[in-house]
Amino acid sequence: MSVTVHGLTKRYGATLALDEVTLSIPGGEVHALLGHNGAGKSTLIKCLGGGIAPTSGDIEIDGTTVGALSPRESIAAGVAVIYQHLSVIDNLTVAENLFIGQERTRVGIVRRGEQRRLARAALATIGAHGIDPDMRVGALPIGQRQMVEIAKVLQRDARLLILDEPTAALSRDEAARLGELVRELAGRGIAILYVTHLLGEVLKLADQATVMRNGRTVWSARGAEITRASLVGAISDGHGATHEPPAPPRSDDTPALAVRGLAAPGLGPIDLTVAPGEIVACYGLIGSGRTRFLNTIFGRLPRTAGTVSVDGMPRDATSPRQALRGGIALVPGDRAREGLFAALSAVDNTVVEASARLGRGGFRSPRAERGVFDRVATWLALRPHAPALPAGRFSGGNQQKILLGRWVNDSARTRVILLDDPTQGVDVGARKDIYDAVKRLAADRGIGVVVATNEPEEVMDLAHRALVFSRGAVVGEHVVAETTADRLLAAVHRTTPDTRILDLPEGL
Repeated sequence: MSVTVHGLTKRYGATLALDEVTLSIPGGEVHALLGHNGAGKSTLIKCLGGGIAPTSGDIEIDGTTVGALSPRESIAAGVAVIYQHLSVIDNLTVAENLFIGQERTRVGIVRRGEQRRLARAALATIGAHGIDPDMRVGALPIGQRQMVEIAKVLQRDARLLILDEPTAALSRDEAARLGELVRELAGRGIAILYVTHLLGEVLKLADQATVMRNGRTVWSARGAEITRASLVGAISDGHGATHEPPAPPRSDDTPALAVRGLAAPGLGPIDLTVAPGEIVACYGLIGSGRTRFLNTIFGRLPRTAGTVSVDGMPRDATSPRQALRGGIALVPGDRAREGLFAALSAVDNTVVEASARLGRGGFRSPRAERGVFDRVATWLALRPHAPALPAGRFSGGNQQKILLGRWVNDSARTRVILLDDPTQGVDVGARKDIYDAVKRLAADRGIGVVVATNEPEEVMDLAHRALVFSRGAVVGEHVVAETTADRLLAAVHRTTPDTRILDLPEGL
């Protein structure tokens, strides 16, 4: 099977998610796809999987050209997408998952014995002999659940396999086994699109590699042309230009945030001091521990050791409620599921934490709430300035502004704000608005800011300092004014074990 996209473009109003993308995935090859969050990788995957229709451009499958695919047409054409968040159903058995929607029946009765036999054979074809077809999928480790997902699509005759960050949650051994399987499947003639941040995987597995940036394919290479240096240069825009840092933090003796010996399962111990008005980036790849660090400070994850202080006062929160009372706020990476109340209005989302303080006698004050919202909306350049509009109706960037406004309005008590991937899925214009707002927040109010990100450009645009995370530990520190995006990207790949599949010599 061979799949090619020609000039694929996808618009969302004024936002160009894909811009004339051209890409070829021949049968029997592994094509690696790289790029930062928001580069357009997910949109491209959804076009191939039938989840969204491109605005223009064509998809060619084995010489047949189509403008767009529905999910059913994509499956029928042999396209299978395995996302980072697997679609297997935990409460069903392995065999039931493999045949869901395609049950083997006779006179309306499911032939479970036949399904078990076929499931065992399907698992054997990918070397997963140790998985019991009668085992409930939710009881399997993540690596085996992924194998079940792959077996499911292969027994449905998938000929293009798209893997989205497939090793993000896997152990070293599981990642190594998956790498072997990917090469085996390519050897059988299956076309594979392999989306990853890990350069070691690309160098080991890929016959071809493509980098996307701002909705475009900006670089592609084959074979020996794929080097660590060329990948780093393409991903980071190649110029390595330095950026102006935000205003200097305040020189107060008492830090806004002091973390000492913080540890949790798979994390630490970590020390961190954030001065009033300072912005510190926790920079690392997916699974490096940067998000776990923020969630542990905020009390969403239990700590096993360590202390946290805000403005010199102990704030050892064991729950988000305690963290908020202590002046620590978190803007989560998944704003739709973990932060925003999509059905509530923009003003309700903004003042939900402060409504009791704004009211009087147990009653809310719509006038006071509207005043808070208006000031936040102006400060954050919210578009549209529509307090009654449900938050779910705003664009992704403006939803993030609403969520940020909840913790930085003039009735909030925030002294430290934790931002997890604050511009994920956000367009360029909204990114600048968010960066400017965070810089003003730090400079004008002396709030300490900790940002978790996997984008070196975000570190350069936003932070004073960057801590490099790997395997739940801080393995390096950089002063942003004294480094470049290229150096940061090289540092994270030099110190992060992205060589779970291939151990590379130092310097490559």
